[in-house]
Amino acid sequence: MTEKNFINFHVLISHSPSCLNRDDMNMQKTAIFGGHRRVRISSQSLKRAMRKSEYYRENLGQPSTRTRELGKLQEKLLDELKDRYPENIVIQALEWISGKEGLAEASVGDVAVAPWAVEEVAWFCEQIQQAGVDADKKKLKKQIEKDAASLRAALATAVDIALSGRMATSGLMTNVDGALAVAHAITTHPVDSDIDWFTAVDDLVEQEKQQRKVGETEEGEGEQGAGHLNTQEFSAGVFYRYASLNIRQLQENLGGASRDKALEIAQHVLHMLATVVPTAKNQSTAPFNLADFVMVSFSDQPVSLANAFERPVSERGGFLAPSIEALKDYWRKIHKGYGLDEKVAAFQLGEPGEDPKTFARLSKLEAWIRNDGK
Repeated sequence: MTEKNFINFHVLISHSPSCLNRDDMNMQKTAIFGGHRRVRISSQSLKRAMRKSEYYRENLGQPSTRTRELGKLQEKLLDELKDRYPENIVIQALEWISGKEGLAEASVGDVAVAPWAVEEVAWFCEQIQQAGVDADKKKLKKQIEKDAASLRAALATAVDIALSGRMATSGLMTNVDGALAVAHAITTHPVDSDIDWFTAVDDLVEQEKQQRKVGETEEGEGEQGAGHLNTQEFSAGVFYRYASLNIRQLQENLGGASRDKALEIAQHVLHMLATVVPTAKNQSTAPFNLADFVMVSFSDQPVSLANAFERPVSERGGFLAPSIEALKDYWRKIHKGYGLDEKVAAFQLGEPGEDPKTFARLSKLEAWIRNDGK
């Protein structure tokens, strides 16, 4: 079997009552799929949670800084690069990359949010320092275009840019085609949300009430203790998370890295997809659930299995077990129907087995990815 360029990640994770991703009306994000309302977690929310996770920092390094506040960015990078480059070179590099002059006074409304990597800025500083501060910007740009590989190598320190990509709109900032495609996570079944009516008690008002022995049914006797009243939508459900990694694109984005390096990153992507939870309402709902089932395939193309749930899963002693079976069954149909030439393995809590080859420990599946599906 020849080397496969795509890794498909299929994750089933059941979340207890929570509200992990909200819209502009402070309601849960939802989608209609198969004619039924599903709760949704946007890909942007999930990718940010992964990028900001402790696991990411420990295994992939510091993520990029995403901002449109160029003045604040200038302050940050002047501090981080102060021992390597003079202030005027750092400022010139930032102005040339962004296409904006006078960063400290730049209007936020005129700038798009973009990911910035310290080593990328340092690379530009090095080019300017070698060419001289009076270097011609157009000539330097042409040189940069010729020397794209070394720039990509500098960008490799911000793995999240290599994975998610970047759209540049001005200046010398380069476009990066993302290597990781992430779908919106949706529940495998219809969801009817609940409404939590909650209060925040004002301790001092409540204390005064108790001292005056004011009963809840008495009227005209002042505050009853609630300093804040509100409602919040929440629900529980089994979510299907899907992502596809383009290995060659990742290698290119990392400045020509080896396949082995790309697979090392892929195993960390798997771990985050199986364990990282968006941070919304974490302190009030503690939805820290881990994946119960993960399936991974090395394939010649991206293949989503979302249509396993186009017909919603029916509750049979819960939604998790039938969701796992529905996913496996649909994979078998797709695999056979299209004659897919894949290498496939899975992780299922306490359920080692075959078809597909299934490990009872997530670390075993991570090692399988690291070893190129062997």
